Amino acid sequence: MEWTEERVARLTELWTAGYSARSIAEQLGGVTRNAVIGRRRKREAGERPVREEIVLGPEGGVSILTLTTSTCRWPIGHPGEENFRFCGARTRPGQPYCEAHSRMAYQAPSKEAKKRSA
Repeated sequence: MEWTEERVARLTELWTAGYSARSIAEQLGGVTRNAVIGRRRKREAGERPVREEIVLGPEGGVSILTLTTSTCRWPIGHPGEENFRFCGARTRPGQPYCEAHSRMAYQAPSKEAKKRSA
């Protein structure tokens, strides 16, 4: 099986839509799940992930004693460690997290996950 531009475009479309590698392999036909994974990794190897810079609240975070209803409760570090703290940035209205941490915490389920739950 050869990776044509059309097949790569279809693979990318399905991957972006949230389909599993197995499902993509079945839809493309003539290709294994591992081939799909391998092709995505080759494609993504040259791409650099876009990381959002998260600005922590006052002094790089706050302790549990200084959390309020309007400060981000995203944990930084591990409980029990000396430097454990919370983000402390301003929260979104009605949310326990700031804008950046809300995007990390609340992600829409993929189409594949929706299919499984139905």
